[in-house]
Amino acid sequence: MPSFRPNPAQASCHSPPDQKIGDLPKVILVGSPNTGKSLLFNALTGTYTTVSNYPGTTVEVARGKSSIGEEGYEVLDTPGMYSFMPMTEEEEVARRILMNKDSAVVVHVVDAKNLDRMLPLTLQLIEAGLPVILVLNMMDEAEKRGIDVNADTLTEKLGVPVVKTVAVTGEGLSRLRDEISTVGTSQRPREERRIIEQDAIIESAISRITPLISEHPLSRRALALLLLQGDQTTKRLVEAEVEDEAATSIDRIVQEVKDSFDEPVRYVIAVKNHSEASRIVSKVVKEVSRKDSPDLSDRVSRLMTRPLTGIPILLLVTYFGLYQFVGVFGAGTLVDYLEGTIFEGYINPYVISLTITYVPWDTIRDLIVGEYGVFTLGLRYAVAIILPIVGTFFLVFAVIEDTGYLPRMAMLIDRVFKKMGLSGRAVIPMTLGFGCGTMATMVTRTLETRREKVIATMLLALAIPCSAQLGVILGILAGSWQATLIWMLIVLGTLLFIGLLTARLMPGEKPIFYMELPPLRLPKLSNVLTKVYTRMEWYFIEILPLFIIASVVIWVGRETGIFQLVIGGLTPVVNGLGLPDEAAVAFLFGFFRRDYGAAGLLDLQQAGLLSPLALVVASVTLTLFVPCVAQFSIMLKERGMKTALGIAAFIFPFAFVVGYIVNLMLRGVL
Repeated sequence: MPSFRPNPAQASCHSPPDQKIGDLPKVILVGSPNTGKSLLFNALTGTYTTVSNYPGTTVEVARGKSSIGEEGYEVLDTPGMYSFMPMTEEEEVARRILMNKDSAVVVHVVDAKNLDRMLPLTLQLIEAGLPVILVLNMMDEAEKRGIDVNADTLTEKLGVPVVKTVAVTGEGLSRLRDEISTVGTSQRPREERRIIEQDAIIESAISRITPLISEHPLSRRALALLLLQGDQTTKRLVEAEVEDEAATSIDRIVQEVKDSFDEPVRYVIAVKNHSEASRIVSKVVKEVSRKDSPDLSDRVSRLMTRPLTGIPILLLVTYFGLYQFVGVFGAGTLVDYLEGTIFEGYINPYVISLTITYVPWDTIRDLIVGEYGVFTLGLRYAVAIILPIVGTFFLVFAVIEDTGYLPRMAMLIDRVFKKMGLSGRAVIPMTLGFGCGTMATMVTRTLETRREKVIATMLLALAIPCSAQLGVILGILAGSWQATLIWMLIVLGTLLFIGLLTARLMPGEKPIFYMELPPLRLPKLSNVLTKVYTRMEWYFIEILPLFIIASVVIWVGRETGIFQLVIGGLTPVVNGLGLPDEAAVAFLFGFFRRDYGAAGLLDLQQAGLLSPLALVVASVTLTLFVPCVAQFSIMLKERGMKTALGIAAFIFPFAFVVGYIVNLMLRGVL
């Protein structure tokens, strides 16, 4: 999801928007997820932020401008990072940013309660020669648990500034700004530092490799350690800058070290890093044992993560938060009011009247305000139908995010989703799909690996009906509980079967689920509202144009006669399912809007053209059919043309094959 911004009042001390952000020195926020990085980013940057994919990836990076001291800075909120040796695409992107030549200040944000787990990355950043500031965030939670960190001693041992903060209240932010200003304006040369004494074999290898490496934004020691751990990105980087003879020598040294240990070199180095971090933590952290019982938030947290109590809580949150608020209120009440009352009652008649008065050409009129016009379909669909669903989801998601429940929800569901090649994080887009598949596909960007994103996108497109389609189909099947049950079992069975099959067959990195649990808190209204504001702005900028494009495509299809050709091609296919010719029109328009297709089936049912068997077959096939054009547009944007077309190429014939099999199996039953 996109990062968020503070309210405009917070922006008074930040740099003006007319500065060129690319020319500014950089402040790079790094750290594990759920440590408060985004809150600090929010506090530093004010309203002047943008969110975009890192070049060549689907990973988002938030950028903003800030005036700190006398200087202007570009502030970057990097994806979650646990180690300098990346395991996910997010970590790889974060490290690439750090390896850039124009890095100015690196702010490592850690959870003060878990310093022993997070300090190894700090040590790696310092050894890399980067200008680091260590931020001990969530100090209020640490103190509540009897944890006291001596920041002065930690500064002496690390040789970098250490700042205590509570991001949610703003405590310590003034001191952080001062330290950024000091570090950012200092002209100290980058130094080679050895903070962690590695195994003698590894240290010997480092001393042999470093003379062979060219100058780089990272220290030679850091590059040597990455090479010894088998990091391919670093290997390609170094080989591009050294002679072939030097590259061969490096490969030989790396292989010698690898042969010297029974365990992977990466493991040996990681153990040493954590050992050194623990030694430092033991000198600077004092824990006061608490005799009192765990507080309410601790007890509730445990209830949320235990299956016996966590699953009912999850069902309540998803039912009331996502289904009732987003699906029923957002996709039902708000959509009905905006589309039926506002657009159909006031806006559409006014715009149609203006267009008829001032546009003399019928073809152009049809493009603007026809049945599938840019305004009457594209803008109406984006503003009156998708916007209420998006807005209500952003509100619920911001509340869930701000309370700290999201990682607990993901942890609870992780084991089940792993069977389908997904991690617990997928619970949000998969649940949201029952409200709006378009929005759910956008939310798949929160998943860690490309493999997960592709699997989730395909399952959403294949077997998760949106609320609009679901409502119409359930209404059609309501007269027969047998038909409803058959439809549900077939769609659910397809979802599980394809999920399990894809998890086995699809290459790529399997989901790795590791997540810090932030403290449970009551959501802060200002945080929730600013998150919703920024994400809604992002929706209008990034997504609304796609609906305009879809309207133009429909107009072109009707004007050129392409639609008639498609209907002609679909007719023999639907006939093979035991459906009448008219069903081909329902399937075509089901692509442009899912509930249009379902409504077409309702018309056929009311006209007496569908038998009970044909009704079940048509409902199953239409549910599994390619998603609506809006969802497909987002698939193109998020996954790329090759993947989106590949998913559609699989789903289209698969849906009709399933429909054909259902038709054969249920003859004589319905």
